[in-house]
Parts: sequence; structure tokens; C-alpha cells
Amino acid sequence: MSEANAKAVPPVIAVVGRPNVGKSSLFNAIVGRKLAIVHEMSGVTRDRVVADIRWQGRAFTLIDTGGLNTLDGMEKNVDMWDAGISDQAECAMADAEVLILVCDSQSGLTPLDLEVANRVRKLNKPVIVAANKCDSDEWKNHAAEFSRLGFGAVYPICCTHRGGIGALVDAALRECRDVPVTAVTRKNALNVAVVGRPNVGKSSLINALLGRERVMTSPVAGTTRDAVKIEFSIHGADGAEMPVQLVDTAGLRKTGKVDSAVEVFSVMRAKSAIERADVVVMVLEAGIGQITAQDRKIAALIEQSGRGCVIAANKCDLCEREKIEALSAELRRALPGLSFAPAAFVSAKTKHNLRHLEQRIFEVAANLKTEITTGVLNRVLSAAMEQTPPPVIKGVPLKLFYASLAGVRPPRVKLFVNRVEAAADNYLTFLKKRIRENFALSGIPLALEVCARPKKVESIRRASVKGAK
Repeated sequence: MSEANAKAVPPVIAVVGRPNVGKSSLFNAIVGRKLAIVHEMSGVTRDRVVADIRWQGRAFTLIDTGGLNTLDGMEKNVDMWDAGISDQAECAMADAEVLILVCDSQSGLTPLDLEVANRVRKLNKPVIVAANKCDSDEWKNHAAEFSRLGFGAVYPICCTHRGGIGALVDAALRECRDVPVTAVTRKNALNVAVVGRPNVGKSSLINALLGRERVMTSPVAGTTRDAVKIEFSIHGADGAEMPVQLVDTAGLRKTGKVDSAVEVFSVMRAKSAIERADVVVMVLEAGIGQITAQDRKIAALIEQSGRGCVIAANKCDLCEREKIEALSAELRRALPGLSFAPAAFVSAKTKHNLRHLEQRIFEVAANLKTEITTGVLNRVLSAAMEQTPPPVIKGVPLKLFYASLAGVRPPRVKLFVNRVEAAADNYLTFLKKRIRENFALSGIPLALEVCARPKKVESIRRASVKGAK
């Protein structure tokens, strides 16, 4: 990387500290919206949550981390979550130029605060101490005791009321490279949300694509909580590269099984990720009989969102005896609403067929830009109806006067006909198929809207042609 390019990379600031001191609250206060899940329960944040920040003309990347809950040298009585959270925090601290060490002024200085301070001191990086929960002058006075940590000035803050946040961020930026917003090249990255029910291997699949352990994985349902955004690049069949932002989401469980506030927030984040996505990768288990009722509900959610979609049938290494043709037929039978979505049979464990999955995502992303011109659309439909005439319903055949594109993302086509009730569902399915055969729409949902004959056909024709120009 050249020096000029290096200067265009924003500095990284990581928020660290023991559990329940308000790291995620501080992260959200700086970001300006509720991006990280906040709850009084310990260990809510597990994976690194990242946000790009623009602050008074300067750019930086902010990372929220889970609470450091283990003492140095501890090996016994350290559960899987503590170890995984600690690993994620260590990675964030290694990437950061500056660390914001968050403490709780109302709890005072604790042995674990001292231990965390010793851990970050070994990194030889600038550390800014934030004494959180200073919502009164009394607690601000208590903040002074954190000077014993040996990092200089202590900044009293209150995340609830955003008190002291500006001074804290300014102090952290004084220790960073000065990268103005204008020097940072904005990436028009494709937003790809990875969704599915719990334990189908969403996080494992993302780690396999990245080639590193970026997000925590475990056999326990609900491991992922926040919607974790990760910068990545995918490649098409011709080798062309496309920047994407992968979003790992919590498993979407049945409503009746969501039994905690944290899970409620996790599900909300996952559904929001679908709405914000350009392309949704639905992960499910490959195999005959493996598609569940919950898979079908998630598929319906994706279909209703109108987003592009790719199906990643994971764990295909467990069903090697099944033929791909049979597995594909099972997908189409069980998920008819996603019949437009291409499928890739992959294995996150063995990394089988990941290149094919990348290519399918690339293909759908390219198809998002497909233009459906009015003239070609009408010629395609006219030819289809001439070759295969519509069924006669109640003695009157369906007659198409005109078709026009009424919306994009997803494409929505209006058919102006003589009688709406004469448009049989199976015939509309046939017309959809013909449109797909003539336009690059793999992975893109397509809606047909049948409308009664307008009073002035010519006026609609002129308006549609004018809009197409």
C-alpha cells in the first residue's frame, strides 16, 4: 500500500473495558443511533461491532467490543463465551490506534478494571479513560479515582444524556492520524445480509468466505446477537471484483421461542438487515427433508422484502449420497416463493463450492442493474401471448392493451388488460417466466400487477414512453 493510500484509511478507535460499564451505550452515543444492542445482562456484546464515523470533518472507524471478563493467566473456569469474547476484543485492540477504556464511576475502581488496564498497557498504545454514568456532579467527583490507572486525564461521561461525549472523542482523535473526510474514498459496497434460522451455519459460512475467524461460532443457538457488518470483496465468473458489506445476523427463531429481551433485539436487527440489504443470502441445511417450517417463514419474509436473494444450502458434506438434482428439486418444492433465487450447495466446514456462492451473489448484484425497457417488454409479452394464447375465462379471452414498468427494486410490471378477472394465476406465472427468459433477472423478484383498461390508453402510452426516456 502506498503512503497516499495509507493516509486515506481512517484510524481505528476501539472501545474496551470490563462487562457492564456501558461500552455499547458509548458506542451508540458516538455513532448517533442504536447500532449495538444494549442490555443490563452481562456478555450481550460478543462479536466486534464496527461503524465508520464522520466527526467534525474527520473520519475514523469505531469498534465496540465485548467485556473483558478474565484475569491474566486464567485458564480454569473460563467458559466458551468469555474466551471467545476476549479473543474478539484482543483482535479489535490489535487493529486500533487508540483505545477508549470505559469504567463505571458508580461502581468505582474494581480489581477487574485494574486487570483490564494492565492488559491494554502492554499494547503500548494511547489509552483514553472514560468514567461512565456520571449523571450528576457527585459521580463526576468519583471519576477522579480512575486516575490511579495511570493513563492521565479521566473524562467523565454520561451516555444516557450524551454528556462529555464530545470532549472524549476529541481527546481520542488528538492521538490519531488526522484523516479528513474528504480524503476517504467512500465505497459503494453491496449490502449482503446473511440470514437463516439458528444453527444452520451463518457465521461459519462468513468465516469460511473471509478465510479467518471474524465472528464467533458455536453449536449453541443464539451465539450471534448484533448484526455484524464486515467489509469484503467477491469475484464474478470472469474474475471481476466487487466490494460488499457482509452482515452476519442472529438466527431467526419462532416468535414463541424468543424468550429474552436480548433475543427480541437480535431478531429485530436481523429483520432490519433484510430491509436494508441489496442481496439476502438465505442459509439453510442441505438435504432431503431438512427444510423446516421456520425456513419457509424466513423465505416468505425475504420474498415480501422484495430484495435480491441467493440460497446457500450449507452442510452439503453431510448429504453426499444425495444427487444435486434431487436437492435442487427439494428446494424448489419446499420454497416456491424463492423460485427466482439461484442456489449454491456449499459446506462452510470443508469450504466446498464457496467460489460458486460468490459468483451467484455477484450475478444477482449485477442483475439489480438490469433495465427493462418498455418497448422490449411489450414485444416480449405480445410474442408470448401470440405463441401461447391465454385461457378463456367466462367466455371472454384475456387481452393485453399495454404493459409498463411501474417500479424497480424489485421490478414491478403493470399489465393493462380488458378484464382483470380473466388473468389466470398460472398464465401470469407463464408471462413472468417469459420476462425472465428475456431479461437478466436471476435472483431478482418480479411482480406483475393486472389493471383494468384505462380510459385513455394513448395518454398512458405517452407517459410511459416519456418516463422510459
